[in-house]
Amino acid sequence: MTSTPQQLRTIAGIPLGEVMDALRRTRPVFHSEADLQHAFARALWEVAPDVRCRLEVPQRSPGRREHLDLLCLGPEGQTLIEFKYFTRSWAGTVPGLPDEEYQLRNQAADDVARHKFVEDIVRLEKFCNQPHQDGLALLVTNFPGLWTAPKSGSRPTRDRQFRIHEGRTLTGTLLWAEGIYADNTRHLRGRYDLTWRPYSELPDPGGTFRFLAVPVTTTGSRPVTAEAGSGQAGM
Repeated sequence: MTSTPQQLRTIAGIPLGEVMDALRRTRPVFHSEADLQHAFARALWEVAPDVRCRLEVPQRSPGRREHLDLLCLGPEGQTLIEFKYFTRSWAGTVPGLPDEEYQLRNQAADDVARHKFVEDIVRLEKFCNQPHQDGLALLVTNFPGLWTAPKSGSRPTRDRQFRIHEGRTLTGTLLWAEGIYADNTRHLRGRYDLTWRPYSELPDPGGTFRFLAVPVTTTGSRPVTAEAGSGQAGM
């Protein structure tokens, strides 16, 4: 499983770039993660009406019941999508018929947001186990701390190996707080090079939104052996 900066890939055969362009034209901002999921499915349908979208689809998982955010079924295959929407405070009005007011809250726990996004990739590695099937972990945010690398000499944080800033590579075994909390350790089979892209620009502080799209595929998958310093590239 690999992901490179050039791989914006497709959703059930439809270029992701086309879907994101259609999405941002009508929805530069979202009220919630559920709102993002619904709006994305609608944008995909507008771009490709023959692609069927299914929300909250149960997945087979030993020991517990899990659900996938969105399953996209098209003539060229299936794409499984996990969404994350992490926000800082922003309030404003988006023109429309009628105009729509937004009041985003400051979610604060960015370390947890990083961990949950990595967990989405882990889940997709597990769920994507059929031919003609791939996955996508998609994060939309207006929180610059997620796409910005920590300053040189910054104090190490417990989520250091889970950083997802521009240019970072995720692979191997990722330890939370240097492994003190073993339940938070996550293992990635693939190697994922992270590239952030602009999403929308709205007025006032907090109005800059970007997105991170990480494709996951079963093609040529193999376990990745964690080495000393594994999962820390790009810190």
